[in-house]
Amino acid sequence: MLESLKRFFENRTGTDPGKSKQRSGDDILVAVSALLVEMARIDEQFTAAEMDTILGVLIERYGLSRAHARDIVAEADRALENSLDLWQFARCINTHYTIAEKLELVDTLWRIVYMDGKMDAHEHYLMSKLKNLLRLDNEQLIASKLKMRAESARGSVGG
Repeated sequence: MLESLKRFFENRTGTDPGKSKQRSGDDILVAVSALLVEMARIDEQFTAAEMDTILGVLIERYGLSRAHARDIVAEADRALENSLDLWQFARCINTHYTIAEKLELVDTLWRIVYMDGKMDAHEHYLMSKLKNLLRLDNEQLIASKLKMRAESARGSVGG
């Protein structure tokens, strides 16, 4: 009975379950990309290396083609322009990501921060804000920061 009702409403609304699942997946990728893009441009120097890092994450971690990754970043940029804050992106990530997945994201955010070898006040502020929005604690944030700062010092961040 429930299954027939579900099919009825899907047919009435024109929703295709496969498309809504893809849309939901893209929404998560847009949310992740929005945070990465915001971190990359917070210091007013969005470099090609930072863009390559963001695209690399989308390609390697999420299995996207380069073209799809570029589309996701463009959509994230549009979403950032139309948003009042980062809460909507963090909410999507909190809904769909485990703590471990959020910590991987935080590692990538730190990687972007340290691409130029230093952290400025705006990047520090944004990381603190994202820690709260992503429901992480100080110890998790600091452990990730120290790990990524060490990688940066060894020259392996961004590559």
